[in-house]
Amino acid sequence: MDVYQCIRSRRTVRDYKPDPIPEDVLHKILQAARWSPSSSNTQKWSFIVIRDRDTLASLGKICTQGPFVGQAPLAIAVVMNDAPRPQLDAGRALQQMELMAWSQGVGMCFVGVREADQQKAVKELLGIPEAMELITILPFGYRADTPRPAGTPRKPMAEIIHWEHFGATAQG
Repeated sequence: MDVYQCIRSRRTVRDYKPDPIPEDVLHKILQAARWSPSSSNTQKWSFIVIRDRDTLASLGKICTQGPFVGQAPLAIAVVMNDAPRPQLDAGRALQQMELMAWSQGVGMCFVGVREADQQKAVKELLGIPEAMELITILPFGYRADTPRPAGTPRKPMAEIIHWEHFGATAQG
């Protein structure tokens, strides 16, 4: 799948088949994260690969924003350590993982772990040092056969693109 088609067709997946993700696909997803750009090339991220069914089920119970983590065959926790721009760097890595996964037929949906008690519980479960920042949990899996919407509505370009300065919406 070419990049444009991958970006255009990508959908968020919250309902997964139990089928495991093959090692070669997982390797591509992790390489995509490793190759992502970071602020001043600091590469302050760590990625925790989770495949243990009990751990995934526990994450599904802890992560109330994304209980579907519990049914995924794979999840990756994104953790940053003393990064100058952790949200930006992590976002770049997770976007590359998402696009690589989608190009391989694998869906995902990032899960916010916003509450302090949930952050603490996930860190304890995964052995993440207190000083590190847990950015998100990314469950991955093949899409279950559930009805899908026709597409994701998007605003027209004229509503979101400005030329040369804010408010100038017509090119030229």
